[in-house]
Amino acid sequence: MKKIINPWLNIDGYFCFGCAPDNEAGVKMEFYEDGDEIVSIWKPEAKYQSWIDTLHGGIQAVLLDEICGWVVTRKLQTTAVTSKMETRYLKPVSTKDEYLEIRASIKEQRRNIVIIEASLYNSQKVLCSHTVCTYFAMSPEKAKEQGFPGCEVEQEDVNPLG
Repeated sequence: MKKIINPWLNIDGYFCFGCAPDNEAGVKMEFYEDGDEIVSIWKPEAKYQSWIDTLHGGIQAVLLDEICGWVVTRKLQTTAVTSKMETRYLKPVSTKDEYLEIRASIKEQRRNIVIIEASLYNSQKVLCSHTVCTYFAMSPEKAKEQGFPGCEVEQEDVNPLG
């Protein structure tokens, strides 16, 4: 896998709940490219629970929506907004789990409409939640006009689990 370089790191005002490393309340996701998929390895914490030791469904939705957005960012080199998100919660996610693996890829694209599927697995590789997101994507030219910096990957393969 290759680590995706966050193109917004040095942009003033960047405070995304999903991926800004300096947002103390946020989930601080990082992303990797693995063939056609975008991957994130994320460590759950008790502060994101609903019931005791159980990851809140809203946080799961954030993780799934955020990775879908990064699929657009990396694979289409543009930006987009979520138009629709259909999520299925299949198994509880423990906040004591060692890590979660979230994977997403483009399933369909029609002009500026992009359908992306994402899945969230626990560290035992059990599918816990799944979503299908519909995104409205900006053309790459318009995105660049509005300041989208583009998105690259590191040249060396990395293992996000160490």
